[in-house]
Amino acid sequence: MGSVEKKPVIGFIGIGVMGSSMASNLMDKGYDLIVYTRTKEKAEELLDKGAEWSESPRLLAQSADVIISIVGYPKDVEEIYLGEEGAFQSARKGTIVIDMTTSKPSLAKKLYAEGKKKGISVLDAPVSGGDIGAEKGTLAIMVGGEKEVYEKALPILQAMGTNIVYQGEAGAGQHTKMCNQIVIASNMVGVCEAIVYAEKAGLNPQKVLDSISTGAAASWSLSNLAPRILNEDYSPGFFVKHFIKDMQIALEEAAEMDMKVPGLTLSKSMYETIAKKGEGDSGTQALRKFWD
Repeated sequence: MGSVEKKPVIGFIGIGVMGSSMASNLMDKGYDLIVYTRTKEKAEELLDKGAEWSESPRLLAQSADVIISIVGYPKDVEEIYLGEEGAFQSARKGTIVIDMTTSKPSLAKKLYAEGKKKGISVLDAPVSGGDIGAEKGTLAIMVGGEKEVYEKALPILQAMGTNIVYQGEAGAGQHTKMCNQIVIASNMVGVCEAIVYAEKAGLNPQKVLDSISTGAAASWSLSNLAPRILNEDYSPGFFVKHFIKDMQIALEEAAEMDMKVPGLTLSKSMYETIAKKGEGDSGTQALRKFWD
């Protein structure tokens, strides 16, 4: 009888709204996990489930075959990989790094180049689908990097998502995520405007959603976030503050390409307005409060 190939040990960095479910799904698929996050309490459920704790990305990298990260901002990505206690300080030759943070395409290229010097393979693989997609393992995953590395990492990605597309060279995954965020930005304005319009017109907003959510106006945000708005549930599937960060990256990339993005510009200004009112840690559906 042939021996069963041993699954790679995964180091997972960033146990937040989405990371906790993504890591849990990996464990459910039989992967051994080493985890690190700045606030250890956030990892307690995973540790109770059998994950191993690491005190830093550098220590985590010593034992991991694959390192996955999903953190808040590009500066966090740079710190966990290139900082004094970063994973690149100790990662072994042949390690695969998969950064799933929504970050700058230029940083994705930098990590790829730095990894190449050390014999470390790097993929940029941002995701879409929010807390719901993370929990169900149905995330859309957009991948940049070398195709053969993507193919090697595919079984791991399939434990977290269902719509996994190789987009091209390093940075291509992040550029694709910017396209995703540009669509969501204007779409969320439309979703919220429609709900406010329905309320002011004296309609039953739920019945309106029943009518429009399966027609030409259908969207993920309309089906998944509009019901939360009607229930006044503004808990984060994705933080307003992180969405503003994403929109800023997209605006900077568009400016470099000499492209006007009026929809994105308007949406960012609206989100900044509600963030100033204390909604930075709310979910993106809190844009409804712009009209209050």
